[in-house]
Amino acid sequence: VPAAVAPSRMFEAVILDCHNLFPKLAPHAFKSIDILEGDGGDGTLKRYDFGDVNQKIDALDKDNFSIKYTIYERDGGWGIFEKVVYDIKFVASGDSGCIYKVAAECYLKAGEESKQEFVKDSQEKGTSLYRAVESHLLANPHLYA
Repeated sequence: VPAAVAPSRMFEAVILDCHNLFPKLAPHAFKSIDILEGDGGDGTLKRYDFGDVNQKIDALDKDNFSIKYTIYERDGGWGIFEKVVYDIKFVASGDSGCIYKVAAECYLKAGEESKQEFVKDSQEKGTSLYRAVESHLLANPHLYA
């Protein structure tokens, strides 16, 4: 997904400061994001107050604007997935913007089958949030500069 914002700013907003920014930009989706343990780097555990999920950071590379993390449910009510592993990278584009690249590995619970509508819905919601962050940063060029 292309953006008109530098990769360093998008990475800082979407990855490093999401616990502050997402609840402000999308309060209907994120009531809160709390850091349960860690300093934001590898091994950090965050609790997202939507869908009863936790996020564990597996690998964070601030120099290359990339992160690998695992989302898993807390209370057994998340649906068909045991966990989802995301690999995200913000790559510089020639126009001083960036391209947001996401790969996801979905691990289904025993006996479950993949549901394409869930995947499509997740992609649409993720892109919508990404666009909200991009718009916010374009309107506030001093943020994460």
